[in-house]
Amino acid sequence: MSIDRRTFVTSAVAASAVIATGHGALSATFPLGPPKVKIHAVQTGRVRVKRAQIAPTRHGLARLAAPLIESEWADWLPTYAWVIDHAEGVIVVDTGAAEHLLSLPSWHPYFQLAVRFDIQREQELGPQLRKLGIGVRDVRKVVLTHLHIDHDAGLHDVVGSAIYASRGEVDNASGLRGRLMGYLPERWPKGFDPKALDFAVSPFGPFPRSRCLTEAGDVIAVPTPGHTSHHLSVIVMEGETAIMLAGDASYSEVQMLEGRIDGVGADEDAELETLARIAKFTRIIPTVYLPTHDPNSADRLLQRRYVTHA
Repeated sequence: MSIDRRTFVTSAVAASAVIATGHGALSATFPLGPPKVKIHAVQTGRVRVKRAQIAPTRHGLARLAAPLIESEWADWLPTYAWVIDHAEGVIVVDTGAAEHLLSLPSWHPYFQLAVRFDIQREQELGPQLRKLGIGVRDVRKVVLTHLHIDHDAGLHDVVGSAIYASRGEVDNASGLRGRLMGYLPERWPKGFDPKALDFAVSPFGPFPRSRCLTEAGDVIAVPTPGHTSHHLSVIVMEGETAIMLAGDASYSEVQMLEGRIDGVGADEDAELETLARIAKFTRIIPTVYLPTHDPNSADRLLQRRYVTHA
């Protein structure tokens, strides 16, 4: 389909970016016209994985096995949760890591051989929301890009909020199957019952389906499968520009631009297709692209640095 910016949200908004980390907060305001939307990047500690997970050199089963058997570790990476302070209510996208991830099941090879966490309680989502003056009751919606442990570990801090996730993601993460696949459903808070975020056959640019998350139509979920089979990303429209909260659609902007898959994604072909769709979107709409683990995401949000293509 042809893409025209007029098919996107056309009302102008203003945005403030508040970058909240364990070391304090930075802020900047961008006067694009009312109403104002604040986006907070909350760093919930750090994670370290194998180089083979970030930059795989193999395919098929060998690609999936490499993070377990290869010895080279990548550098520590941030783990961001995203908070959209919207006029209709606060929307949290992913809940980040939590201190309980410092102790992981000893029977699972990935947890013992391929991942490490560095986080303290005060770096978790709840304490950082309070520092930003946002109470739990202010959180209207929580949207999970997927249910890997560094994206849902902070759920205990938003109990009582409406929680949304892809129906297939919840199914895959549940029960024994989920535990074998590296999810931790046994650590979900009591009463965790997410609402199924089903996508309508309503194209949004190059994405064939979408789901509006606000009545204003300026916050949109789109399917971005690959890293997990039912992974999603959230797009915040600012007039004719966009901020894409990408989850683990890629680990970095560079990886997306180069069309490189990761070492643990469920479906190589789906991941490649998703990366191509994202790249196409960012060619049409000036986009600040924010993966969860990109060390440059917070600065890009603060400075409103849009994706550039060679």
